[in-house]
Amino acid sequence: MTLDLSVNDLTHVVEADRAHVWHHLSQHKGYETADPRVFVEGKGMRLWDATGKEYLDGVSGGVWTVNVGYGRESIANAVRDQLIKLNYYAGAAGTVPGALFAQRLIEKMPGLTRVYYSNSGSEANEKVYKMVRQISHHKHGGKKWKILYRDRDYHGTTIGTLATSGQPQRAAQYGPYPDGFVAVPHCLEYRAQWDVENYGQRAADAIEEVILREGPDTVGAIVLEPVTAGGGVIVPPEGYWQRVQEICRKYDILLHIDEVVCGLGRTGTWFGYQQYGIEPDFVTMAKGVASGYAAISCTVTSERVFEMFKDSPEDTMSYFRDISTFGGCTAGPVAALENMRIIEEENLLENTIAMGDRLMDNLTTLMDKHAVIGDVRGKGLFCGAELVQDRATKEPMDEKRVQAVVADCMAQGVIIGATNRSLAGLNNTLCLSPALIASADDIDNITNAIDRALTKVFA
Repeated sequence: MTLDLSVNDLTHVVEADRAHVWHHLSQHKGYETADPRVFVEGKGMRLWDATGKEYLDGVSGGVWTVNVGYGRESIANAVRDQLIKLNYYAGAAGTVPGALFAQRLIEKMPGLTRVYYSNSGSEANEKVYKMVRQISHHKHGGKKWKILYRDRDYHGTTIGTLATSGQPQRAAQYGPYPDGFVAVPHCLEYRAQWDVENYGQRAADAIEEVILREGPDTVGAIVLEPVTAGGGVIVPPEGYWQRVQEICRKYDILLHIDEVVCGLGRTGTWFGYQQYGIEPDFVTMAKGVASGYAAISCTVTSERVFEMFKDSPEDTMSYFRDISTFGGCTAGPVAALENMRIIEEENLLENTIAMGDRLMDNLTTLMDKHAVIGDVRGKGLFCGAELVQDRATKEPMDEKRVQAVVADCMAQGVIIGATNRSLAGLNNTLCLSPALIASADDIDNITNAIDRALTKVFA
């Protein structure tokens, strides 16, 4: 791969990064003795850093985002052309790409009808929380204001969304948090909290127990990931989602599905909730909506929810009094339209299913070989391998050793992820989410690197 910048230029870039960029999730003291990693170029499944080293990306941009791969000229060209024509107008008015993408999106989401634009997953989720609170005041006399969330799930970085973080280490040091956000138990059967045969139904019943404890007339909504992402790639057990839907309808609780990670094909369907036949009231999405080519997030609602904000014009407090400045950018929806076209025309949902099966098969083979793998789980191109010190006791592997596996893969030129600094004592799951364009060779190269890393770290 030929880089456009000279060696001197790249040296300057690295030094400028070291001197001025504050990186996400990074302890910068380490940059006093080592250069920050700076990526320069990407194509398909591969990246090149400032030293010219090539990497196979097994996590779609580090955070489950670049669903259709790097270097898509058609998306870049669509964005360029739109920005010249009209780059922005505030969301109080419409734009052509905003209208057209909303229409295309809703075609993929039967039962939902409205799209509210903003620019990040955290913001999309925050919009739902505000809608639920406004509905509480406007329709329920201030009751039904509480929002339930699930242990090990994650919904964003704002103070409001961190109040619904089921990952205590992420939320530590940012409190106190606002009232009215209540946890329900996780549904990871590998870390079973109940010794029962129908674990999925029991885990859902635990939600009802929380509702009854809090009082059904105080609970307005519940927010759940269809497949828990950063909390350890948790696929809910059979029977879970059907029971959750039943509980929500029984107590008139709005069901909010956070698709920020699972949305736009990651699990092999357009959205993760569609794997389970449920009918949510809210669906939020971001990351893969435009594959990282432009910032965009969507809060999608049912017509029932939308109608709650359409009272008479004389009621000046009835409409959703919110604004997202960059929800008015046209780059996001036009990139999303082209992103969706690529997924359809290249049959990437079908590829996700086929390559996801291959990835799970490979991980299962690694589990047979390496005793430190206690469990493998996933859906589509979204898989995890939980590392343990002892399979019999399921004692979690020390986080430093898990990160050593990640580091060894990186040294081999393969990027994988892992839960880290999220769940004290349980940051022990390797996380894999290659782009939906992944080939059989890509999948094999990723798992072969993990094989070598496990052999080296646990020799």
